[in-house]
Amino acid sequence: MRKSLILGTAALALVIAPLALAQSSFLNNGAMTMDSQRGVLTMAPLLERVTPAVVSIDIRGTQKTPEMSGRNSELLERFFGGQLPDAQPREKRGLGSGVIVDASKGLIITNAHVIDGADEITVTLEDKRQLEAEIVGTDKKTDIALIKVSARGLKELKLARASDVKVGDYVIAVGNPFGLSHSVTSGIVSALGRDRGGSRDGYQDFIQTDASINPGNSGGALVNSKGELIGINSAIVSRSGGNQGIGFAVPTNIVQGVMRQLESYGEVRRGRIGVLIGDITPTLKEALDLTTLDGALVSDVVEDSPAEKAGLKRDDVIIAFNGGDILDASDIRNAVGLVEPGERADITYLREGKRRTTRIEIEAVDEDESGNERRSTSASSDMDSAEFSGAELTDIPEDLDLRGGNEGVYITSVERGSKAQRAGLRKGDVIRAVNRQDISDLDDFEDIIDGEDGPFALSVERDGSTFYAAVK
Repeated sequence: MRKSLILGTAALALVIAPLALAQSSFLNNGAMTMDSQRGVLTMAPLLERVTPAVVSIDIRGTQKTPEMSGRNSELLERFFGGQLPDAQPREKRGLGSGVIVDASKGLIITNAHVIDGADEITVTLEDKRQLEAEIVGTDKKTDIALIKVSARGLKELKLARASDVKVGDYVIAVGNPFGLSHSVTSGIVSALGRDRGGSRDGYQDFIQTDASINPGNSGGALVNSKGELIGINSAIVSRSGGNQGIGFAVPTNIVQGVMRQLESYGEVRRGRIGVLIGDITPTLKEALDLTTLDGALVSDVVEDSPAEKAGLKRDDVIIAFNGGDILDASDIRNAVGLVEPGERADITYLREGKRRTTRIEIEAVDEDESGNERRSTSASSDMDSAEFSGAELTDIPEDLDLRGGNEGVYITSVERGSKAQRAGLRKGDVIRAVNRQDISDLDDFEDIIDGEDGPFALSVERDGSTFYAAVK
């Protein structure tokens, strides 16, 4: 019994020791200190440094009531005797938060949606001073805006390096939820690199946190235990409209890139290299005989683009951009999209398992384009490779004017709920290649798949874009 008790005590010591070490580290880095007079652990000293740099933002603007159409318009015309009243402007007011990032220049970062439609912007500091702010520039694609005030005695937050942020880091959110000035909540970094969806351009690389974020927190600070800014609070996932433990912040690497251009030009001048890209699924990895699941898979290269001039080809896997790792399609879109046109960048990629590097010049994005490297869609399925169940395939009709020409296989119909539909295929899709082998017609297609069990990586053209459908 005694021996057992000694072992138990030793085991307990092994548990307590790392806890004590962790607590000591936590205290030493400044996040939490012991108040000797009160005998309590507190984050007050940290917050005394942080909260003066977080401001409340009040906006005033005007907006017109939406115009009526369809049956609603008919009913109103009947009610008003055949003449609709003019749309009346109404006052728009909003509350949000912001973070002072350059005290000497009076520069404040907030969300684009916080100041959207603002005619007047009033910034309230922690010391109750109210300042009129002017808009330096906004970027709706990243939901970042830069505003400016003129005042002395401002406090700023230092920006942390995005690469230093890890899942599990202790974080503090500071903002003005529901108009409650300088409220503070805490939590951890729940995840990194989150894409909330709904963005056509995909400039999304959110930090996810469980620190309480509510309406009014938008544009506020997410800081680490050193009091450094790691992100700008931007959005929540909620069914009730309030906090449910899932909040998102724009990381500092995106904030810095956008801020630099907004200060210089009042807008973000985005670049492109001219590739269609997608994530690598396990099925695609097997079908294309790739060596990694990390990276951005090139599904197509735009003709006469910087990518083509630099030698990139379909099926290359981009793994690094200017020395930074590329783990998926989102990484390369974010990296390229925030590089100014005319600058050069180094791209490292894999081709048939061999590592290569090329230098590429970033070109300007046309106004009619989406704004960055277009993301292709990768789909996987257990669809029967012998029958491609649910899809009817033919040679490409001669009267079709397709970007890639008339070589390939045309899908004339896809049954609802079929394996073909679950693979992501649709009526009107054109299959250009199977497992890197270009096909000219249905005979070529059948020769490749005949007697094979798969998996198959189908290079599919749809509406001028190319993506991979992975079929297993």
